[in-house]
Amino acid sequence: MGKVSDLYRQRVTEGALRPDPAQETVLPHMDRVLSEMEAAPATAPKRSGWRALLGGGNAAPAAAVKGLYLWGGVGRGKSMLMDLMAEAAGDIPHRRVHFHEFMQEIQVGLNEARKRGEQDTVRPVAMQVASQVRLLCFDEMQITDIADAMIVGRLFQVLFEQGVVMVTTSNRIPEDLYKHGLNRQLFLPFIDLIRERMQVICLDSETDYRQNRSAGGQVWFCPANTQAAQALDGIWADLTDNAPRKPLQIEVKGRQVELPAYANRVGRAGFWDLCDKPLGPADYLAVARAVDVLLIDRVPRLSGSNYNEAKRFVTLIDALYEAKVRLIASAADQPEQLYNEGEGSFEFERTASRLREMQDASWGAR
Repeated sequence: MGKVSDLYRQRVTEGALRPDPAQETVLPHMDRVLSEMEAAPATAPKRSGWRALLGGGNAAPAAAVKGLYLWGGVGRGKSMLMDLMAEAAGDIPHRRVHFHEFMQEIQVGLNEARKRGEQDTVRPVAMQVASQVRLLCFDEMQITDIADAMIVGRLFQVLFEQGVVMVTTSNRIPEDLYKHGLNRQLFLPFIDLIRERMQVICLDSETDYRQNRSAGGQVWFCPANTQAAQALDGIWADLTDNAPRKPLQIEVKGRQVELPAYANRVGRAGFWDLCDKPLGPADYLAVARAVDVLLIDRVPRLSGSNYNEAKRFVTLIDALYEAKVRLIASAADQPEQLYNEGEGSFEFERTASRLREMQDASWGAR
């Protein structure tokens, strides 16, 4: 096990990073987590007696290590710091995963527990996770789905009880999670749990590093007119050696997700092909695993009038981003101008920043 601060300084010396005072203030807290985990027993004290049977209360075991909840604006380096945290963890059993992907796995586990007739479906799933890791590093915690909102408190409670330490990034302060969500009053105890078991830190950097990346070859074409379509046609021909356009059928949980055009691990689809259908994180993760490059035609302006399609587009970009898929697209405008008003516009700031980062020439090489 190493120190996050040592890795950070090494990257600065190598020229891979430039020093950022806001980021540097977070490093001692990350070092603290790993140091306390190394000193703590591999298995934290478990509950016993009636409290274990009933699963009541949120009180932490005496030897529990307090995790981190790192929040701040888009492009400030939160994901980069999370990468360093996972690297520095060394031999500590750990996992670094996007929050969307993790919750999708949890939902699969819950479905299996229901089939087995489990009365408490969350506990066996959480226990399975706890048997595999001591440290969970979540990137981009955001809760917009009521199904996730209703189980995440119980899930985290059991994981904490089992001594799992959690470090997460988010664009929002905990009190703004699932804001205005259905039955939000049932979600509020989870915010208290975060405050109790995680140190909340704001990364208040003035620099958006995604915006300041050097631009590579053009991969974002706007407006989405005839010239843009011709440009994407040329890129498709170049990447696939003029391969014929054949659809790809991807099976996800017994159903088929289609990419209208596919060749040599290059996919192409219109915005409406992917975002006008009832697809979710599992479907988009499957698409991201199937391609190295994805061309998307005619991304429209987004607003409350096409909120569901916009929400799916956000989920799609998250999946492509995590899988380091090269995105090439035609759109009605630049990423920052696609979704400027209405419900969901705040959350889209992160997506716009990611779309800007994904235009860099070195995207996918990390």
